[in-house]
Amino acid sequence: MENREIARLLAETADLMEIGAEDGFRIRGYRNGASVIESYPERIEDIVRNPERKITEVPGIGKGLAGAIEELCSRGSFGKRDTLLAKYPPTLLDLLRIQGLGPKGIALVYEHLKVATIDDLERVCNEQKLRELPRMGAKLEEKVLKSIAQYRQRTGRFLLSFAKKSAAELIPYLSETGGLEKISAAGSLRRGKETIGDLDLLVTGAGAAEALERFVVHPKAHSVLGKGANKASIQFGLEGLQVDLRALPHESYGAAMQYFTGSKEHNIVIRSRALKLGLTLNEYGLFRVENEQRVGGETEEEIYEQLGMRWIPPELRENSGEIEAALEGRLPKLIELSDIRGDLHMHTTETDGRATLEEMAEAARALGYQYIAITDHSKALAMANGLDEDRAVAFAKRVRELNQNGLGIRIFSGLECDIRRDGALDLAEDALAELDIVVASVHSHMNLEAGEMTDRLMRALESPNIRVMGHPTGRILLHRDPFPFDFERVASEAARRDVYLEINGSPERLDLGGSLVRTAKGLGAKFAISTDAHHPKSLGINMPYGITVARRGWLEAGDVLNALPLEQFARAIAKS
Repeated sequence: MENREIARLLAETADLMEIGAEDGFRIRGYRNGASVIESYPERIEDIVRNPERKITEVPGIGKGLAGAIEELCSRGSFGKRDTLLAKYPPTLLDLLRIQGLGPKGIALVYEHLKVATIDDLERVCNEQKLRELPRMGAKLEEKVLKSIAQYRQRTGRFLLSFAKKSAAELIPYLSETGGLEKISAAGSLRRGKETIGDLDLLVTGAGAAEALERFVVHPKAHSVLGKGANKASIQFGLEGLQVDLRALPHESYGAAMQYFTGSKEHNIVIRSRALKLGLTLNEYGLFRVENEQRVGGETEEEIYEQLGMRWIPPELRENSGEIEAALEGRLPKLIELSDIRGDLHMHTTETDGRATLEEMAEAARALGYQYIAITDHSKALAMANGLDEDRAVAFAKRVRELNQNGLGIRIFSGLECDIRRDGALDLAEDALAELDIVVASVHSHMNLEAGEMTDRLMRALESPNIRVMGHPTGRILLHRDPFPFDFERVASEAARRDVYLEINGSPERLDLGGSLVRTAKGLGAKFAISTDAHHPKSLGINMPYGITVARRGWLEAGDVLNALPLEQFARAIAKS
């Protein structure tokens, strides 16, 4: 059993416990255990099966949780989970994906209306029965129906990180075939879309046919959807991600990469451009219409060159002005991972992180960073043991002392400060003034009307100490939609006040998204690309996702705060 699966089962058990209104401390224990296991660098089952080791050596895993994990590894479930599934149908877990109810609301509709599935919930909303229950009304019914529609729209989508991990597992496996020249991912994964529907892999070389045979017998190929001479499709893993593998001749590799990378809208315009030049473009190559002579196809670069333009980075291929920019020679020099000099959003064991300040600093130094900001939570997040004014001021003093010890990296004292419902920041301004950098974020009251949320964010921007607005739309991909507000008004005000908008590289957030990044850039905004890391490993894992989003938003290094060298960065965040 892989770590991800163990973590999922523990988290689902916590959800069922919350529906059952069980002890909050025990619920947090399961959630914390799931978080630890998902990010743990070793395979948990290997530790369980090693007689010389104990699962309790993993930080955050106590004796009670250890027993559940050992039982999970031996039979795929454990006693507490079995008890809860005997009491509640597993379909109740799906209801947690619908905004508006929450665990207490789910327990209420299950008890009074026997609602156990999303279809049941939709029916009682349409019959206007939900409004008859305590603390529920017509407005909630409307919100739930809207959320159900959005949920159905998301079904069958996967996080970019999941697709990337799947590709990283399949490509080395297929490469063992031998006789392969190239094997790469195309499609929406290559374009860096925040969620994807399926995964496209392309392969060339004499061993391509053998690679197709190997592909369909992968241990995680739960279903073979089809197999021919040049293409095979499988459902990969328990999640059922569809993966297509296409075998191509060497001379068609570039044309196929261009074609299968997409987007569809980009390709329509590119093919139209080819026709205007007397050419025809497909996945096999670029040809003259008059005599079918091949003029390109081995590389993408030669295709775009034959069409009179610079090669267009995959992240830009959405037919949103990139073709005109390529024709006119004004494509941006997109930011790259190597441009990043530091990370400005991370958490430690002071609140809900999994490592100490020193451990996070060492991990960042190993990545070659010049600086980091430690931004633990403020007191409003009581469950995360958030910092109050006294702890925040003491933390700033400690950081100043640490910087005198020659750590090989500069640490900036910071805080992820909650934005309260009224727009005030969670800590007093004089305490915030002691810190080097404040990231202000919304973590609560996300169901406000657009006008009220806009006013809330505008008031937060009035703080003289805010330097970054964290995960500005509050979304959790495939789980929670962005909260409504006047984005252009807020982005314009942030630009006017020199407040940077965060691109949160956590794969579950990727907030801001690429289209809003580009909108905000057009309004004069600047950005910080951060990881929101709660574990040292996440510093290196999350940043590339943030870079991908920034590239989809047409950002260059000059648009990004933490692409600045140390001295320039320090001046940029200094309080006037």
